Amino acid sequence: MVAINIHEAKAHLSEYLARVEAGETVIISRRNKPVAKLVPLEAEQEKLTPRPIGLAKGMGHVPPEFFEPLDDELLDLFEGKGCDNDPLPTK
Repeated sequence: MVAINIHEAKAHLSEYLARVEAGETVIISRRNKPVAKLVPLEAEQEKLTPRPIGLAKGMGHVPPEFFEPLDDELLDLFEGKGCDNDPLPTK
């Protein structure tokens, strides 16, 4: 473990990040009081496990009407036809 002050961390951050990537821990201090700890993230990333498929099965329902075609008036509105105040005027 290495303890450094903020000025040292600013001046040589890339060097200390390389040491952290190698597995070392770096403590950053302000006026000789520790305020931050730099540790490698590899240990935390190993904890992540993929989520199983199907966790939300049965939680939602899509009615058959969803798949029916839209009426012409509503379809025209989705396509920007028949709208009096066009929010996005074309050039």
